[in-house]
Amino acid sequence: MLNKLTKFLIKPELYAPSSSAFWDDPHISDFMLRSHLEQENDASSRKHDFIDKSVEWMVKLAPPARYKNLLDLGCGPGLYTMRFNNAGYAVEGIDFSRRSIKYAEVESTLNKAEIKYHYKNYLTMEYDRQFDIITLIYCDYAALSAVDKDLLLSKVYQALKPGGKFIFDVFTHKMRLAESRSWYYSESDGFFSDKPHLCLNSVYQYIKDRAELRQNIVITDDDVQCYNVWDCFYNKDELVNEVMPAGFVSYELYGDIAGKKYLDTGETICAVLTK
Repeated sequence: MLNKLTKFLIKPELYAPSSSAFWDDPHISDFMLRSHLEQENDASSRKHDFIDKSVEWMVKLAPPARYKNLLDLGCGPGLYTMRFNNAGYAVEGIDFSRRSIKYAEVESTLNKAEIKYHYKNYLTMEYDRQFDIITLIYCDYAALSAVDKDLLLSKVYQALKPGGKFIFDVFTHKMRLAESRSWYYSESDGFFSDKPHLCLNSVYQYIKDRAELRQNIVITDDDVQCYNVWDCFYNKDELVNEVMPAGFVSYELYGDIAGKKYLDTGETICAVLTK
């Protein structure tokens, strides 16, 4: 086990993957679902009042009477999709957490909402001009590698009807963390394990690539796992220059995904790309 541990104690290559499943891990996904649903913080989903404002803004931006078919990527337990459905859209959602999709399906049935959910990696989706709106909310776009971002943009472009809109957000450089190392010991279960465990936390910066790694090495009596959570930070020009070569004809920028005015000093950028 020591040999397995030591290979994780050096700075990883850019966009190195986790050693095992993260989003669909049975234990971690349970904690993630609870974090989505509770209102103590906005670690997994934004607070419900912000979600309400966000959906209200998108309804004004792209009314369901004109932009009927909506696909929500990384939909989680359906906090946005249910609201989109109630606003009048025909909604589909994709997520790579089996637990979150199951919760969303149950809620949809209980509320008699005709929402289609798909348990899959949205990078594998295959649609052809089926949607008027595609959303990717809470800065998930920037968690992807450069190759996967190009793949996503091409798949989103293919899935949108002419005139359709891709709405997503990213963090700005203001949200970059300082490089650091820390640790904690959990005597019982915690976010990363259902056993007593030691967790070594590191933040690594890749300035040239605008990337950041938040790494968690989880050590139990019988195993070592490494979970790598990546992010990327943008200013206006960096984001526009990256996404527009995918073929979109125009863009609008906002300060957040609830339509706040864009300022260079903000923490997020929301992009609305039109095909």
